[in-house]
Order: sequence, then structure tokens, then C-alpha cells
Amino acid sequence: MPLAEVNANVGPDGVLTCSIPVGLSAANRRVRITIAVDEPTEIMPIVSAEDWRRFIDETAGSIADPTFGR
Repeated sequence: MPLAEVNANVGPDGVLTCSIPVGLSAANRRVRITIAVDEPTEIMPIVSAEDWRRFIDETAGSIADPTFGR
């Protein structure tokens, strides 16, 4: 029976640091920790300013629909 479920993020160094309070009743007892890594979510990757400018230059004016309004 789980005592706690904790969600935490792995740091940029690849190290997971968390503190899980289980209470004094669990003192000096063995615990089992299971780590499940969530599938990555689709987020925009971090790009350099130069890559961002290149992307904007390549996409600016790319809507060919003359009825499109801003």
C-alpha cells in the first residue's frame, strides 16, 4: 500500500533529487522506491537566437492566401 506518490523533475544534470515524507510510523522500516519516467511531452526545443531568426526568415510571408487577415 503506497504511503506517498511524488512527482519530481530530473535536473539538467540528469540527477533526480526528492524528499518523500513517510511519517514516524515508517521509521527504521524497509521501503521500495519505483521510478517511472514519463514520456517526453512535445514542447518546442530550445534554439539559439540565430536558429530562431533563420526560422522566422524562412516562414515570414509564407501564407499564400490573399484573404488572410492579421
